[in-house]
Amino acid sequence: MLRSAISAIINKLPTKVANAHCDGPCGVYDPASARVSAEAVLSMTKKLIDLTPPENNDPVAWATYNNTFSRFVAVKEEQAQLTKKELLILWTDYFKPEHLSTYPDLHDTFWKAAKLCSACKVNIDQSKAEELMKSVEKIHHMFWNSKGRSDAWVTAS
Repeated sequence: MLRSAISAIINKLPTKVANAHCDGPCGVYDPASARVSAEAVLSMTKKLIDLTPPENNDPVAWATYNNTFSRFVAVKEEQAQLTKKELLILWTDYFKPEHLSTYPDLHDTFWKAAKLCSACKVNIDQSKAEELMKSVEKIHHMFWNSKGRSDAWVTAS
């Protein structure tokens, strides 16, 4: 009874409308996290391509090779998934319908970038990893332009 009385009082009080562009109203977005993970995908792809299998049947050499190969693949796939996650957050939480007038290819750009993340997970293809980096760069410029800024595209590697 007390609970329903308190609820009735609270429901009568004036309320303020709170607006947020995502589930958490922090307002902190930056495509840098997607760039860093996409760079890791490219780096690991290059390392996988450069990895040379042993020429003999030495079990220790093969075990070392297999361990290194497995670790490189695991990191590449993890970073591709992280890139996709970061891009999807920007796409679904930051960008709004009003951005479509400025960026009519916004949905296509993000959709293709997400598909590239998947392609980088299941393949060892340097051209796909480089294409992913170009997509992330395009998104970087769209993002900062939407904020009225022109932040330089700078890679860590």
